Amino acid sequence: MEGNSAEVLPGRSTESFPAGSTEVLNKVELKRELGLFSAVNLTISCMIGSGIFVSPSITLERSGSVGLCLIIWAVCGVITLMGALSYAELSSVVPRSGAEYAYFLEAYRGLHKFWGPLPCFICAFIQVCIINPTAGAIMVLTFSEYICQPFVGYMNGLTLESQDIVKKIIAILGLCLLTFINFMSVKLYVRIQNVFSIGKLVVCGVVIVAGVVMLCTGKTENLSKGFDGSSTSPDKLALAFYGCLWAYGGWATVTVITEEVRNPEVNVLRSIIIAVPLVAAVYLLMNIAYMTVLTVPEMTAAPAVAVVFGDRLLGVMSFIIPVGVAMSTFGSALTSQFATARQCYVAGTEGHMIEAFSYIHLRRLTPAPAVILQGFLSFLFIIAGDITTLIDFCSFLIWIFYALAMVALMIMRKTKKDVKRTYKVPLFAPVLVIIAALFLCLVPIILDPSLSYFFALFLIGLGFILYIPLVYYKFRLKWMDNFTYFIQVLMEVIPSENNLDVDKKT
Repeated sequence: MEGNSAEVLPGRSTESFPAGSTEVLNKVELKRELGLFSAVNLTISCMIGSGIFVSPSITLERSGSVGLCLIIWAVCGVITLMGALSYAELSSVVPRSGAEYAYFLEAYRGLHKFWGPLPCFICAFIQVCIINPTAGAIMVLTFSEYICQPFVGYMNGLTLESQDIVKKIIAILGLCLLTFINFMSVKLYVRIQNVFSIGKLVVCGVVIVAGVVMLCTGKTENLSKGFDGSSTSPDKLALAFYGCLWAYGGWATVTVITEEVRNPEVNVLRSIIIAVPLVAAVYLLMNIAYMTVLTVPEMTAAPAVAVVFGDRLLGVMSFIIPVGVAMSTFGSALTSQFATARQCYVAGTEGHMIEAFSYIHLRRLTPAPAVILQGFLSFLFIIAGDITTLIDFCSFLIWIFYALAMVALMIMRKTKKDVKRTYKVPLFAPVLVIIAALFLCLVPIILDPSLSYFFALFLIGLGFILYIPLVYYKFRLKWMDNFTYFIQVLMEVIPSENNLDVDKKT
């Protein structure tokens, strides 16, 4: 869009928008609303979701012993920290929102006319349309599961199919609420997210304190079994890491919304250094608490180990656990959608997503179309949702992009050596993450192939097919201008300054 920056679309007038909208167009952009405290809370909120309340039983079952299980949780904490510190360097080299997508743009796009932009588009397509809506669906389905937990006795008269429908309806209502919050205001999101982050840490604290009390009374027989029964199967260990790393997921969230963090060159790194070790310590202590109270068979048989733990120790106050887990998962889903909408927004500004999804509400200054898109896609995954299958499928794809991000870091060490870095991670950190990603992606598909893995590879192939006409040859559907105009009028959205700057350059 050249010339007048107030132009909306070629041949379209701005009369459809409220008075004064054209005058504020140049000021429409994402605002830096997040300080260090909110950035730390955002990372904690996205990391501590349902995983630590559910995954311990999965990890213990697949690892086979208490000792090996705790080692896996510790190793996953180290891998997570190395990955997060690598992303901190990447965010200082590429100080914009989008995380992996933004890093791929800078690292790969200039390497080759055809192959260079390909990882960027596939990342945008897979993350915005598949991975993040899937993760959102998992979180709200888990939220619904725990909200219903205190009322299980009242649902016994319903068939399993009816119970499933009730839980999905509650999940959809929860999805509508969090979509409304992210649509309305960043400040509203920040306030609610801060409350939920504190709330989930309180619930984790209840579990940890209860476990410490039991340890102090001399209950150590479960922990004393050590490495008895440890698994040596590579595919089982890989799946154990999947479950554990799913609980650690969300560590890169703050780099997805860099443009909305105040003083990002300092606060992104600080938030990671504070949040990730804190979450790792909480996870280890919670696992020790679980294992102090519950035997290995009790933990592996429990669909939600935290609920069994609460029933065993908290008596009439046991409802605290399911309610706390529900709050935790809702807060994580809220943060996940907040970050994903920003990825969609950034991809739209680069022409790797439909243009309308890069527009911003002219008064609320939120990427409203991107938020609605993520809500709609998560709704579709809720309808077809099976939590366990979705986790394995989602984790497989996520670690492919983590590995590519580490390669991007090493490429930019060469191609952008003169860029000032506020922080430089030791080289062994990205190498460790790449090794972990190769192990997690290759071992399961070789030793225990599943249709979900091949479906994930099919989606990557589909992204390649779409890339050729839509991005490389820049084919534009005839009705796209009308669709963009419809979205603008319906949602009162307009291009941000970023969109206008890109248009002027092209």
